Amino acid sequence: MLTIRPRTPADLPVLVAALRAVHEAQGYPSLWPEDPEAFVTGRGDAWVTLWRGQPAGQVLLSPLTPPLPAWASVLPGPGPHLEVKRLFVAPAAQGQGAARALLAHAAAQARQAGARAALQVNERSAPATTLYEREGWRRLGRTQGTWREADGGVPTVLVYAAPA
Repeated sequence: MLTIRPRTPADLPVLVAALRAVHEAQGYPSLWPEDPEAFVTGRGDAWVTLWRGQPAGQVLLSPLTPPLPAWASVLPGPGPHLEVKRLFVAPAAQGQGAARALLAHAAAQARQAGARAALQVNERSAPATTLYEREGWRRLGRTQGTWREADGGVPTVLVYAAPA
């Protein structure tokens, strides 16, 4: 059974290990961060999913504040919008609905805050784009990412908004 709860500082070592496993198995993030704990922590509110009693993944909901990233130009309406970030699930816990549950939780939290959830994703991440589209997220456009890939190139990203 999956449980979602707010992330605590005590979760960070397990989440960093989960992120390492995701990075090695699936290439997310594209480059391993110099400070993986800071990468996981990010800015905003975060929740974890528990699988077999341990944190197995997380999602972060971060305010989009000026200056807005270029990809935000395709977002509908005046906002406010909250960005879904750092959504990952340890490979051992994948296939249990954890990513879907975390995504739905983030969208619900955004709605509760009077905002709409949006995200950007590397267009080469087929499992992620499949999840977003299957869950009713609307693809709004494509643009260049704000990070570098392992080969030094800049990825093309797809922008999605949560169902209204």
